[in-house]
Amino acid sequence: MRYYLEFEKPIEELELKIEELRRISDGKDINLSSEVKKLEKKVKDLRTEIFSKLTPWQKTLLARHPDRPYTLDYIPLITEDFVELHGDRRFADDKAIVGGLASIGGTPVVIIGHQKGRGTKERIHRNFGQPHPEGYRKALRLMQLAEKFKRPVITFIDTPGAYPGLGAEERGQAEAIAVNLMEMSRLRVPIISVVIGEGGSGGALALSVGDRLYMLENAVYSVISPEGCAAILLRKEGDLTPDDFSKAADALKLTAEDLLGFKIIDDIIPEPTGGAHRNIEQTAKSISDKILQALEELRPKAPGKLVEERYKRLKRVGSFLGE
Repeated sequence: MRYYLEFEKPIEELELKIEELRRISDGKDINLSSEVKKLEKKVKDLRTEIFSKLTPWQKTLLARHPDRPYTLDYIPLITEDFVELHGDRRFADDKAIVGGLASIGGTPVVIIGHQKGRGTKERIHRNFGQPHPEGYRKALRLMQLAEKFKRPVITFIDTPGAYPGLGAEERGQAEAIAVNLMEMSRLRVPIISVVIGEGGSGGALALSVGDRLYMLENAVYSVISPEGCAAILLRKEGDLTPDDFSKAADALKLTAEDLLGFKIIDDIIPEPTGGAHRNIEQTAKSISDKILQALEELRPKAPGKLVEERYKRLKRVGSFLGE
């Protein structure tokens, strides 16, 4: 059963009507095809109108859509011969991060990404896409393997943030993230990162230090969630409301368009109207095309040149005003 967000309710009503008309005419001598076509056109026009003017908060909700594709949904569509590798060789195999060896367009790569899980049981198994320190250490182990065998690294980012639990802190959550930032900045192979859903806090940053950073059209990328921001900055008596979250999302400038304007990301990957889950094959092809284009640009560069340009790219992030 398809899940609809609150702002999609007008679309839901029309699509339910289309299904009802098809059910009425199925196997009966009633031809309702003209009415169905009219409603389908109306749905298409309405969807285009609604999704052409989404607010940052609505895009945040869309980035978290339960039907939105995750890393393991994209990997079979984008790569060939994927072999998953497990464990950080220190503590455990964190299920919130998946990764392994694969090929994209004939190019051997190492691919790593967050995995949120679908359905209650799998979400708990994947810890809702919130990695522990061993998840980041597993990712780093795979990146170092990629460097050893001269394979580009592809990362998919989709997490509300690193897991903030007591055990994670005891095992060095902040240190694991910091080491990833340092080691990725000097890795001597191309690194291409794609925010496919929700890029939250250091949990996302730990997989996104690279030569190219792309975002899907309806993805978000921010230092904190709108709810967390609202809880800190919009404190008041009583519960916070969606209006408070919307104000926080506006202030955070977390959409792909915002981040492209700030030159934090390199490009926006388009999604089908209605979101990536409406046509995962089309979205996967768009991601694959962008990765292959980046690989063509990065592969000829010498390792030292890659690291130097990556350093300069990171230094350009942010604006500074002198006295």
